[in-house]
Amino acid sequence: MAVVLRYVDNNGHIIERFLGIQHVRDTIANSLKAAIEALFSKHGLSISRLRGQGYDGASNMRGEFNGLKALILNSNPSAYYVHCFAHRLQLTLVVVTKKHNEVGDVFNFISSIINIVGASCKRMEVIREKQYARIIKGLENGEISSGRGLNQETSLRRILAVTNEFSQALQRKDQDIENAMSLLNTSKERFKMMRENDWESLLEEVSSFCIKHDINILNMDDEYKLRGRSRRKSQGITNLHHFRYELFNNIIDMQLTELDDRFTETSTELLLCVACLNPSDSFSAFNKEKLLRLALFYPSEFSIVDLMVLGDQLDTYIIDLRGDDEFSDIKGIASLAEKIVKTKKNLIFPLVYMLIKLSLLLPVATATVERVFSAMHIVKSRL
Repeated sequence: MAVVLRYVDNNGHIIERFLGIQHVRDTIANSLKAAIEALFSKHGLSISRLRGQGYDGASNMRGEFNGLKALILNSNPSAYYVHCFAHRLQLTLVVVTKKHNEVGDVFNFISSIINIVGASCKRMEVIREKQYARIIKGLENGEISSGRGLNQETSLRRILAVTNEFSQALQRKDQDIENAMSLLNTSKERFKMMRENDWESLLEEVSSFCIKHDINILNMDDEYKLRGRSRRKSQGITNLHHFRYELFNNIIDMQLTELDDRFTETSTELLLCVACLNPSDSFSAFNKEKLLRLALFYPSEFSIVDLMVLGDQLDTYIIDLRGDDEFSDIKGIASLAEKIVKTKKNLIFPLVYMLIKLSLLLPVATATVERVFSAMHIVKSRL
């Protein structure tokens, strides 16, 4: 089991550090909890000080009653669990490929092509030569751009690229949960805009590709023919209806439904309270009542007296920062924390800064842990 710690340093930076690989006899939740406690004890740490936990979607990790997250919450109610955003995003894509046969076929075709080409050095060399010639021609004609990292051998154009920015952002160690929620909403809005506006441009792009490579173009007004040897017609359904409504619109709707189902936690009270710390648009999301409610989630950090003082601090804090030009262009809670420390306002508003730090501790994704697993084959040996 790989363990990574997420914390906020003295400069307000979010830090993620690989703590170690802990051997476990089995992967049941009790064994994993015992292993974590042993690792923490070895480094002089305590689970009682934990303020967030994040894993992938395995049942032994996120089970409601017997999962690792439940066992830790039983002993420390303030160690709030967030299901890894990156894994949830991946699951939304996987589910659509399983539910929609024609999308699944696309990925199966791609896998088959990669397997066939990759199994032969001769085939790979032929592909490289053709790709090299295509790039040279494209550069000469101005169809593609040159630059560092562009036109690489492995740079396949991403399918469903709308979620690409969201996916890439989730890999950042300094990503805060409020910003991740915002990126999720942006991705969903882009899907909706694609559904309403992008059919014509997609059809034009596909037609251009077909013309360039001498592929027959279907007449969208003709009756759609079902696949198969009999080439049966499909009871008056046109090509336009099939490709636009049964494929294009339907796949986007399925993707939106999966995003809503997989990211239901983004509407919980804790995360809604965290969103009130967002400094964008002159702290327009600020809500004193919700921030006081956020403090109640962490009784170890905020006593009854602290809660009374926090109310006054929040009143002064919002007036002070809205009137300070240094905070006018701040985007995201992570940047807010760094700026507060830089301007020493964390000394003036220590309780508000504690709220900000606690919100940053909630893990957006376990990408750091996944990178450790990916690199483990390098260090694995008999020794």
